[in-house]
Amino acid sequence: RNAAPSSDAWRLLSWLLGVVALVTVARGAFATKTAPALPAYGRVPDFSLVDQRYGPLTRERLAGSVWIADFIFTRCAGQCPLMSQRMAALQREVASEQGIRLISISVDPAYDTAERLAAYAGRFGAQEGRWDFATGEPAAIATLAQEGFRLGLGEGTDPREPILHSVRLVLVDQRGAIRGYYDATEEDAMRRLIADARRLARVVW
Repeated sequence: RNAAPSSDAWRLLSWLLGVVALVTVARGAFATKTAPALPAYGRVPDFSLVDQRYGPLTRERLAGSVWIADFIFTRCAGQCPLMSQRMAALQREVASEQGIRLISISVDPAYDTAERLAAYAGRFGAQEGRWDFATGEPAAIATLAQEGFRLGLGEGTDPREPILHSVRLVLVDQRGAIRGYYDATEEDAMRRLIADARRLARVVW
């Protein structure tokens, strides 16, 4: 029959378990103070746009918030409705997260006035302060999309899609760094986006 462990063995085992517990707690505390292991694709440049309420929308005003951006236009009959439906679903998913915002930027600013963007926002149930739509100078938006966010943008030949643009949603952290690209047509990509946005929102910088 095996002998019962001695009191010294029990003390050693208790000490080892205590060390393991302390290491686990320390790792958890450290993880909350550092950025998640997400790639960084550069920083969004400064920009100056106008939202659907004629308010200023700049990178500085978004500082401190995690935000998800896409580029759409209101008269688009191609992929834009799907992208906006995805954003509406994201808005519902992150409803309990105070530090996450959604930004939809029009690539058709000559047509998409603040009033048209406001009507479009209403169609998709955009909540004030959570999901904003932006317009601005055409050249500035083109530069922001192509050089700032590194997304494709051009003229299309299909009447349903006269402007060709990326269907990817972009995740930006509290300091304005791009942390991920997610294809709006893929369910798995949307699940990853929600998880990544929540992780970033819990980071203590």
